[in-house]
Amino acid sequence: MFLRPQSLTVPTLAHDYPEWHKGRENYALWYAEIQHPELVQYLNQLRAIFAPDLFQPNIRQFHITLFVCGFLQKETDTRLAQQKYINTYNDNFSIEQFEQQCLQLKTLNLKPFQLKIGKINSFDSALFVEVLDVKNSLSKIRQLFAEQTNEPAALNYYPHITLGLYHSEFKAEYLYEKISQIPQQSFNIEIEHLTFGFYQAKVLQGELYSDQHIQLGSSCE
Repeated sequence: MFLRPQSLTVPTLAHDYPEWHKGRENYALWYAEIQHPELVQYLNQLRAIFAPDLFQPNIRQFHITLFVCGFLQKETDTRLAQQKYINTYNDNFSIEQFEQQCLQLKTLNLKPFQLKIGKINSFDSALFVEVLDVKNSLSKIRQLFAEQTNEPAALNYYPHITLGLYHSEFKAEYLYEKISQIPQQSFNIEIEHLTFGFYQAKVLQGELYSDQHIQLGSSCE
């Protein structure tokens, strides 16, 4: 998961990945948008510094992933699947499942919460900035969703803000040396709403499209 010393990064290859999306269009997730102006400026500066190392184009908005849902199915797709007219996959996600998650959020009655933005770090395949969930607010949301929804290809959850994916193999020493030379900043941000949205599965590092904004302390609409 994390980039180990004396290892190489895993590059992202510029192709369609049909073995993953199987012709499906939109991949859905819950996330927290980054709306703190000074933090956004800092993240843009970091992305510019590491641009020579990162896969391009790299236009996805900065965000904190809360829970990965899967490939979003239209209502017609869901009805056809129930009638066995189309293929079903275990990483599909229906409108009914979304509505159920909204009801779960309502029972949790979450209030706005704070997160701390930490250091620059690296996974095997991506550069990121750490997010510290001091009061376990993100963990509570994830535990709630996981009670009735299986997260596709679930890994150990580590809150973060992705800066970009690597386009080539790089030595860990090169990246960690580059990171060590950057004056790093720390921020406290308040999360006032959660966003349900998706990105186009066939567009690498493409834009996030928001579908629903859930104000904390209120119900889904």
